[in-house]
Amino acid sequence: MDQTIALSGLAALSQVTRLDTFQLLVRHAPAGLPAGEVARQLDIPQNTMSAHLSTLARAGLVVSERHSRSIVYRADLDQLRALMLFLAKDCCGGNPALCAPLVADLARCC
Repeated sequence: MDQTIALSGLAALSQVTRLDTFQLLVRHAPAGLPAGEVARQLDIPQNTMSAHLSTLARAGLVVSERHSRSIVYRADLDQLRALMLFLAKDCCGGNPALCAPLVADLARCC
């Protein structure tokens, strides 16, 4: 991942509604949620939610798929992994023992 792509993802996540949206979609991975359900769960008007989902999609953090009349959004877990690796790639000066607690915390999340 290059710096421009990383900055785009971080910028998209730097707004509270988009961060909440992305975290919700991560919790519902890999199935995702219809846009209307995301809006309902976060109590956000659908047109506002649409704008936030578009921003996350442009940053490559979510993907969408049309199912009949609804659009299902999913967190792009590969992009999340790439962003996390970009942030931590030079962790602790290359000393794996120092990064072990970070890796252990991430493993517990799953």
